[in-house]
Amino acid sequence: MARQTGVSTRLLRYYEEQGLLAPRRRPSGFRDYREQDVETVRRIRALLTAGLSTRSIAALMPCLPGGGDLAPVPLSADLLAGLGRERARLRDAAAGLLAACEALDAVMASVHIP
Repeated sequence: MARQTGVSTRLLRYYEEQGLLAPRRRPSGFRDYREQDVETVRRIRALLTAGLSTRSIAALMPCLPGGGDLAPVPLSADLLAGLGRERARLRDAAAGLLAACEALDAVMASVHIP
């Protein structure tokens, strides 16, 4: 799993401790990861990169497509408000990145290479 995802075994164990990942166990005690666990780890990494906490991610995982049942999952008002703030922060960051790309495009378009 570590090779497939680029995530260290230590982090995989941490995700398991946080309830984000639930690999099956072999009789020997070794973890047995399924193909869907690879996608789960990728989602965890993306959400962490976006700035969400593991606690928020654990609450969201059942709500995400492919992450479990899409039936309504009760979220606290605090968590929902926090997610709204995160969404606003991400949108602001995306707008800033887009503006930076447009500025670079303008600079690159104005450069004349002899």
